[in-house]
Amino acid sequence: MRVVSANWVIPVEGEPIADGAVAIGDDGRIAAVGTTDDLGEGERFEGCVVAPGFVDCHSHLEYALYAGFGDGLPFVPWIGLHIRRKERLDLDEMRAIAAVGARECLRSGITTIGDCSFSGAAAEAAAQAGLAAVVFLEVFGTDERALDRFHENRSRIEAVLSERVRLGISPHAPYTCSLDVFRACTALGLPLQTHIAESPAERPWLVEGVGDWTPLAEFLVPPSGETGVRMLAGAGLLGPSVSAAHCVHVDGEEIELLAAHGVGVAHCPRSNGFLGCGTAPLLDLLEAGIPVGIATDSPASTPSFDMFEELRTAIVAARARERRPDALSAAAALELATLGGARVLGLDGEVGSLVPGKWADLTVISLEGSPLEPVEDPVVATVLGGSPERVAATLVAGEDRYRRGTSAWPDSRRAARRARSRMLR
Repeated sequence: MRVVSANWVIPVEGEPIADGAVAIGDDGRIAAVGTTDDLGEGERFEGCVVAPGFVDCHSHLEYALYAGFGDGLPFVPWIGLHIRRKERLDLDEMRAIAAVGARECLRSGITTIGDCSFSGAAAEAAAQAGLAAVVFLEVFGTDERALDRFHENRSRIEAVLSERVRLGISPHAPYTCSLDVFRACTALGLPLQTHIAESPAERPWLVEGVGDWTPLAEFLVPPSGETGVRMLAGAGLLGPSVSAAHCVHVDGEEIELLAAHGVGVAHCPRSNGFLGCGTAPLLDLLEAGIPVGIATDSPASTPSFDMFEELRTAIVAARARERRPDALSAAAALELATLGGARVLGLDGEVGSLVPGKWADLTVISLEGSPLEPVEDPVVATVLGGSPERVAATLVAGEDRYRRGTSAWPDSRRAARRARSRMLR
């Protein structure tokens, strides 16, 4: 039995515990949560809080070193630029970049990801780093032959799949995948994630076939005449195993459809802001009863896997949109980044809060020397004062996967930087 204690424990499902402790069983699951008087001090992290590991329900590890590409471009030419540059990489280079991404997640206190993976390298990187994941292998195309690459990638990563690194599928978006492809993906019975209503350009193309999509011409499918949400709902392809990334440009009827079918939404406020896509209607989604998680997307659109910055951006965006300082509290934001993300991925019975029986996925955050010390409210201090530099440790299934200043990871960054250099030529 391992006991981890700190000045505060934030269970998420329950009030913060002063001088709290988490007991971890030999099976890697939480045995008990309480005070140090109840559980003992064990391994003490002074000046810290212990919180659930973040659940980043929409990421792209394979884009970890794509930061800044096409900054300031409109959405369609931006994504076209990324596709062209990605084509210059081989599989080993994608693996090197994904390995950097997995470690950056752990350094930011992320313990579970829902990753949309072009090559499957994200599954290998997560397994190697000890990061829990649902890896959604990406699919593009107009007919069932589009799944050939999915099956090829699935075969290659089969050996690294496990209880903690699970397989999913991602028909990329309604403008790059036909309805037949969505049907074929759904028929596999896997968790499914797709990009929906991300940019202002999407709806005019899908509904009316208008807009300049020339940079993506070779990847486009004919417009369906309906928005992505309506198309999938009308075909009976929405359900609790489906999650939708972004949902910035959804109307009231589409929100009702997502809610009625139990579809989760990955809310990526930094990505949507940097790309000029807009601000998702977060409160409308939540008020409709839709499971929502806060997610980083990737450094292709967001400079980092920094979940603390994502939390703060989510708060600012929600309050600015609603013009109310109470629109999204620090506690509500933290829940969205932990238990909310777990709900989106269908893993809320396993991760997302510090509850006996769940996996002991923890992040330990130092508040020493922060502007919020002495601490009045540990949740506010964590959300407003946290950063990857303040993450003292990240545990997955009770095992240290990151320790500030001591983690010795294989050096993949050099190879990843060489890959980035090739993309810039």
